Amino acid sequence: MRRMVALLVALLALGAPSWATAAQPRASFNDIEDEVMCDTCNVPLNIAESPRADQERREIRALIARGLTKDQVKGELKARYGPAVLALPDDKGFSLAVYLVPIAVVAGLLLTVLLLLPRWRARRRDAAPAVAEAPELSPADARRLDQDLARYDL
Repeated sequence: MRRMVALLVALLALGAPSWATAAQPRASFNDIEDEVMCDTCNVPLNIAESPRADQERREIRALIARGLTKDQVKGELKARYGPAVLALPDDKGFSLAVYLVPIAVVAGLLLTVLLLLPRWRARRRDAAPAVAEAPELSPADARRLDQDLARYDL
């Protein structure tokens, strides 16, 4: 029994470093580049083409080389250049409105359509003309119709 517990503890100890690295994922430049703005061009860094953008890219690579995570790199850039350097606004405080207002507008539009749809359907139903039934053909007209249709049959 003691051997089983010792073996289990040894296996857990061997797996611990991988758990620690899994909790702190390594940042990748490509993942960060599209979430950071060039501070002079005011466009995302992944499409910016300026000497300043190249300098920012070098700074990000240096921060990644120091072992910082994605959030730490973005935090460092935000501390240096201000919140405008991040492409996405914060998800707290007043910046939360950037996410909530479009959702509220879409929900309001859907609610309006759902409330007005029955009215539109009723109005359309009332405005539709009644379909009159075709009158019965006389025997002479029926015979003439059959003859005309027979001419077009192959």
